[in-house]
Amino acid sequence: MNLVRTAMLLAFMTALFMAIGFLIGGTGGMLIALAIAAAMNLFSYWNADKMVLRMHHAKEVDERSAPEFYGIVRQLAERADLPMPKVYLIKNDQPNAFATGRNPENAAVAATTGLLHRLTHEEVAGVMAHELAHVKHRDTLTMTITATLAGAISMLGNFAFFFRGGRNNPLGLIGMLAAMILAPLAAAVVQMAVSRTREYAADRGGAEICGHPMWLASALAKIAGSAPRIVNEDAERNPATAHMFIINPLSGQRMDGLFSTHPATENRIAALRQMEAEFSGQGDDVNMPGPDPQEHQPETHGGPWGRNGGKREPKGPWS
Repeated sequence: MNLVRTAMLLAFMTALFMAIGFLIGGTGGMLIALAIAAAMNLFSYWNADKMVLRMHHAKEVDERSAPEFYGIVRQLAERADLPMPKVYLIKNDQPNAFATGRNPENAAVAATTGLLHRLTHEEVAGVMAHELAHVKHRDTLTMTITATLAGAISMLGNFAFFFRGGRNNPLGLIGMLAAMILAPLAAAVVQMAVSRTREYAADRGGAEICGHPMWLASALAKIAGSAPRIVNEDAERNPATAHMFIINPLSGQRMDGLFSTHPATENRIAALRQMEAEFSGQGDDVNMPGPDPQEHQPETHGGPWGRNGGKREPKGPWS
């Protein structure tokens, strides 16, 4: 159902893009808009991942430079039956992560240093499983196309101001105003709706990959509690990439409404709790108690994946 909804939203955005071209310049304007959209999407298909990683100053790591983090991603990729993605670290104290790439064979996952220092080993695994679920569902390409179309629609809205509808505009002033104001607004709403739809699907897919829904639930609670207090300057300079992160890196977006790039964290945790109950009902041995996301656990600052005072942590496939 999520896939159908996403396809419908993308189709609506494409139709909206062509409609703006028609409002600006009639049939000729619609064809020009279609050509622009095709060119932008082609460029994004091949280069968007590199652009996003460069925007956030991500540095590629390997088994020698980040052995534990790289090992988590490698073993999760094996469990998900995915090719090994490139692994990147972002020097930023805000705990967060994202995935990018046009397909599973050319994917990359990135996490901030703040994520590694503030979350446990299991919570990091839950987050990276979520990002690999995005890769497996090919959400990274979907998000790129959506963002590109949304940006192109806004660009055409700006053109409408200069053309002022033109002689070929069938609706005159009304068409110009619709192209300038309503169309970019509608595109932004669709972009956010696509993002929220895919986040729920990736939460479920990530929980299935790592086998422990509560690992991701606990990670989401910690990230949501820390991220708003820590400024992510690269994200603030590039807000169009906010929807790619596991938790919105920008401020002022806490509601699960039309203008939120992410679902409310409480709703995501509730869905993961329900999934944990489903795992328990199946009697599967993957159902091992994880950290409670409602507990206010002290943050560990002794390096990545501090062991919480020496307490035994749940075993996982990477133990």
